[in-house]
Amino acid sequence: MNIVCRKTECEYNKNYVCQAKGILINNQIICSTFIPTEKQEIDYSDNLLEQIPIYGTHRVINDLNLLCKKNSCLFNRSGNCEANGITINSIAEKPFCVTYLKK
Repeated sequence: MNIVCRKTECEYNKNYVCQAKGILINNQIICSTFIPTEKQEIDYSDNLLEQIPIYGTHRVINDLNLLCKKNSCLFNRSGNCEANGITINSIAEKPFCVTYLKK
């Protein structure tokens, strides 16, 4: 399972890769595992061509405990996420699961 997280101000985020041992996506498709840190997101807009974000290597884990409470998600199987990977995006200050697909 590949876990990508764009919520860079999370305690578990290391170069856009989630390092948590377990992830819970709640009924509002928000990552409940998110723990805010003092780390600030880097703004690359001023020098976009001069500097690129540093991405970590993909974290592929087969024994990750990925729970999902959104019953209407296509990938939800009895409360477990069955997607090959998930992406958490930083939308409106909340860590949303953008892998969500309505059944």
